[in-house]
Amino acid sequence: MPDSLVIIPTYNEKENIERMIRKVFSLAHDFHLLIIDDGSPDGTANIVKNLQYEYPNKLFLEERAGKQGLGTAYIHGFKWATKRKYDYIFEMDADFSHNPNDLIKLRQACVDGADVAVGSRYIKGVNVVNWPMSRVLMSYFASVYVRFITGINVQDSTAGFVCYKSRVFDVLNLDKIKFVGYAFQIEMKYTAIKHGFNLVEVPIIFTDRTEGTSKMSTGIFREAFIGVIQMKINSIFRKYPEG
Repeated sequence: MPDSLVIIPTYNEKENIERMIRKVFSLAHDFHLLIIDDGSPDGTANIVKNLQYEYPNKLFLEERAGKQGLGTAYIHGFKWATKRKYDYIFEMDADFSHNPNDLIKLRQACVDGADVAVGSRYIKGVNVVNWPMSRVLMSYFASVYVRFITGINVQDSTAGFVCYKSRVFDVLNLDKIKFVGYAFQIEMKYTAIKHGFNLVEVPIIFTDRTEGTSKMSTGIFREAFIGVIQMKINSIFRKYPEG
């Protein structure tokens, strides 16, 4: 059985999902794919179902009723993956802002010793394409803010392109991960580091979507801003067993 599973949450991604699936399955390494669809009214799940006939036993679909948040989708996927004994578990977007070719680099970083490999936009300057400057600055300084509050040395703490070794989830209590938006990505990295896992940032180029609609909102940023402070305070009273 292949050792790597890529988890992609979707909501209204009919313009991107077939191209993304075909691209991942064209890579040199043999990846499995789990699509977690939150009741997309545009028929995203039906596209995946049709492709399952073409890619049996390697393309999987979990359907959920309505939008339940990015964080809960990934937690669902992480639990699904660990039950099936994958060694390397990835999270990425469906919209090609994350280049599927970089899955190989992230996996290799974990093979070489990382427990968590983060596709980082800011480890070598600012590598973002097609974002307005306001969004670039907001994202960049969000990571500066996270470093200031939490003390963790992660240049791109809000990154959503990540490879985890499965042993990370053997130690982390996923039921204690509470945030669902931008703050989810921060909380996962912070918690992994607090447990003593080795996090490595791998430089990538992030390209904003050309098809479909962004799911970003002011509520997501608000959750991250306030959530980081809550997370830091809560960590003072929490024990983190070493991974």
